[in-house]
Amino acid sequence: MDRDDLRPDSLLIHGDRARRAGQASVAPPIYPTSTYASDDPEAFTRAATTPQDAGFYTRYGSPNQADAAAVLAGLEGAEAALLTASGMAAITTATLALVSAGDHVALQTSVYGGTAALASEVLERFGVRTTAVAQDDLDAWDAAITPETRLVLLETPSNPRLGVTDVTAVAEIAHARGALVAVDSTFATPIHQRPLALGADLVLHSATKYLGGHSDLLAGAIVGSTALIERIWPTSLVLGGTLGSFEAWLLLRGMRTLGMRMARHSGTALAVAQALDGHPGVVHVDYAGLPGHPGHDVATRQMTGGYGGVLAFEVRGGGAAAERAISAMRIARRAASLGGVESLAVRPAAMWATQMDEGALERAGIAPGLVRLAVGVEDPDDVVADVVAAVEAATA
Repeated sequence: MDRDDLRPDSLLIHGDRARRAGQASVAPPIYPTSTYASDDPEAFTRAATTPQDAGFYTRYGSPNQADAAAVLAGLEGAEAALLTASGMAAITTATLALVSAGDHVALQTSVYGGTAALASEVLERFGVRTTAVAQDDLDAWDAAITPETRLVLLETPSNPRLGVTDVTAVAEIAHARGALVAVDSTFATPIHQRPLALGADLVLHSATKYLGGHSDLLAGAIVGSTALIERIWPTSLVLGGTLGSFEAWLLLRGMRTLGMRMARHSGTALAVAQALDGHPGVVHVDYAGLPGHPGHDVATRQMTGGYGGVLAFEVRGGGAAAERAISAMRIARRAASLGGVESLAVRPAAMWATQMDEGALERAGIAPGLVRLAVGVEDPDDVVADVVAAVEAATA
């Protein structure tokens, strides 16, 4: 079965089928082993030196990793994928594999707190200069990306303000100066956005989120060409951020329903955003599906089928009011992460205080009263009614 003949929902079910040809089991088995034996010395040597080989040692790869990687690569229209133990392991591994002391990295000001900390606390310490850029300012990107820039880190939609980056435009600027472009597409997933088709070189995912989809695993993914994945793989071996076989199995099981889940997530998020837009208890709503969002046109051009299941809104009255609103929600729970079947709400200014100082939070536009809401797959009407009632109770 040629994966190029299949649409996303079919790829999710059958994208690993060719890899498992000959297996009688409909569901893939779990391989709870750390190492693999071989009676053939030449085959053993090949396995030890082949990227992501599924028959040598689990830090190098496993059949469960290979199954999930095959599905994800197919979804992204890529040649290969490398799975890691978390989303931060994915972005850290990819970055450290591609830059050296003296190089320069450009990234967004509006970016996940862990990515910001990687730039300010790790890369700079090891002699890699970094520059943060407003993601929607193409002139600023043009000024920031130089011949010394080796990597451009994008995130769209971004966390937590749901900003939108024009991937094609930034990739053109970066490639003209010899830089690679990696896009964190966690919020969009391959269902709504395929960065490689937009000109990016790599796609990064916190597979903990929508790809896994059930708040029961940690995983990350790096997706791109075979050449780039082979370049990154040795660093992955050294860092050791390997995804376990059981977690890879859970990831594959979660991905089977990704298309159906994203349709519900995105539909509910749009309904909540519309209900809060213009509400007297809300200062502003961040969601690219709203026509008034500054990135709406770009998002509509580069995303398909929806705008994702996360929105942010600033509660009038600041941090205290935002906390009251979260406490008043009966459906959404106060918890980190997103992308599971349940709705979750957090106040980013409090959650990221250890990763970003006040200045960094301000530059990223993270106000004390900002709430990030990741809607689950509960009944949309119930979620909308619950969020609106919570905001009204907190601002009465």
